[in-house]
Amino acid sequence: MAGKFPSDFRERLLERIEIADVVGARVQLKKAGGLLKGLCPFHSEKTPSFVVTPSRQTYHCFGCGAHGNAIDFLIEHDRLDFREAIEELAQQAGLELPTETAAAPTGPDPRPYVEILEWAAALYRRQLREHPQARRATDYLRGRGLSADVAARFGLGFAPPGWGFLLKQLGQRRESQALLERAGLVIERDNRCYDRFRDRVMFPIRDRRGRVIGFGGRILDEGEPKYLNSPESPVFHKGRELYGLFEAQQASRQHPRLLVVEGYMDVIALAQFGIPYAVATLGTATTPEHLTRLLRSAPELVFCFDGDRAGRQAAWKALEQALPQATGQTPIRFLFLPEGEDPDSLVRQEGSAAFEQRLEQATLLSDFLFEHLQAERDLSSEEGQAGLDAAARPLLGKVPAGTFRDLLERRLAKLTGVASVARRHLGPRPPAPQTSTSLTPMRLAIALLLDDPALAAQALAEPNDWREIESPGVQLLSELLDLISKHPDISSASLREHWRDTEQDTIVKKLSNSGLLAHIPAEGKREELVGAIRRLNREGLSILRQRLLSKASTGGLSSEEREQLRRSLKPPNEAVTKN
Repeated sequence: MAGKFPSDFRERLLERIEIADVVGARVQLKKAGGLLKGLCPFHSEKTPSFVVTPSRQTYHCFGCGAHGNAIDFLIEHDRLDFREAIEELAQQAGLELPTETAAAPTGPDPRPYVEILEWAAALYRRQLREHPQARRATDYLRGRGLSADVAARFGLGFAPPGWGFLLKQLGQRRESQALLERAGLVIERDNRCYDRFRDRVMFPIRDRRGRVIGFGGRILDEGEPKYLNSPESPVFHKGRELYGLFEAQQASRQHPRLLVVEGYMDVIALAQFGIPYAVATLGTATTPEHLTRLLRSAPELVFCFDGDRAGRQAAWKALEQALPQATGQTPIRFLFLPEGEDPDSLVRQEGSAAFEQRLEQATLLSDFLFEHLQAERDLSSEEGQAGLDAAARPLLGKVPAGTFRDLLERRLAKLTGVASVARRHLGPRPPAPQTSTSLTPMRLAIALLLDDPALAAQALAEPNDWREIESPGVQLLSELLDLISKHPDISSASLREHWRDTEQDTIVKKLSNSGLLAHIPAEGKREELVGAIRRLNREGLSILRQRLLSKASTGGLSSEEREQLRRSLKPPNEAVTKN
């Protein structure tokens, strides 16, 4: 996605945006000298350790290490993808997206669809308040115990009976009528066009940015289907979206968990009872895309199912989908409800405190996995143990390699006594990834320049013998200094954005972490940079000296090379200082 936006556009966008405004709209910030401080939105804390630096257009949390620019903040805080974050900031900055993006679209422009869906959502909300036949809808919602505040929070509305409400409101604009059909709001059949949603309570479905992308409608009489969803469209994909996720994230950034339930009313009823972190899939089983989004959005995930046979079968399918993303770092649990109960009825019957206690005691994925596999197997026999081993091995093989999978293997081995077989079939565990970032002189120099591009003048005042070193960092340091030389006023945020989605992106992100330099006082950074460059120059001179001495022993040196050799043979302090 990022490749669709040229780096110079991203840099220009960051220069136009004030990160203090972007973050300040979502986090309460207080001025502290030249900085802005607040409670980190990415982890729970009581003492502010989250800092926004307007002069560098960056943010950093000294508690959890979160850091980046305005684009990174929207991606992490608002759960947007890269393209969505760029579009959001461009709209705020009043910048048009570059023509390269329009020339190679990834699909239809979503804006007309969103606009007409938002228009329909506003109409439905107004009908709930004003339509003569909306009494049945309001009675239904009151009968379910919903307050006006919760109904407004979820944007509930009413689609009046009749076949042509939306078309009548739209008038004679044929182009917009076609858009209504493509957005799933009307149906055309036998040369006749009519509303898809009629005489229904309307539930707008919002994406992560809060935009209406579809609807669910609950019928008010005894007709079928009881619930009707929008069809797939260029902006609505059932396997990707989750009802209530936007509202949950608006309610709080620090929910203890996300709870996956079956229907809209379960989500809303739980919110009414002070449990605002429930979401629902949209008439589909949980998909890998759902799981990726859910696991990124909360510290724990709980699936809620009926306790009957059908409910447990549905839970098992969800478990199978979850295994490839199950690392144990985000606990995944399964709550099985008493027979005849759903979340809505149960929370009304026993209250939110008792319901949340059920959530805390819900069955962990690992327990459900082995309970299910052990059912109807006699583990006192070799045949039962062999059957368990054969059933478990392919499932455990789907779990990412790491500590969690090792623990599952150990549990299987304890039950079957075939640890070596399990290990052989599941494959070796790969080496753990290196997470620490050691600050070599090269990395220190790069980190200091990314943190404060104005320091480049000090580095440029030194010789560049470090270019003799054969290291990937040499190219990055060289590009960094060249870029700052061409753009002396470039900000830290724009500087880092230059390398997004390049080969150096990963190391630039690591070295952009202000925590790496936390031990260096502001007044000492200039001296640290000069020291790092000089250490690199000494290493470069040593390489240069060995190369020239080797060449001199087999042939002659040019006059320039003889001068380089003389300089490399000087004492270190003289050799690395410019005249």
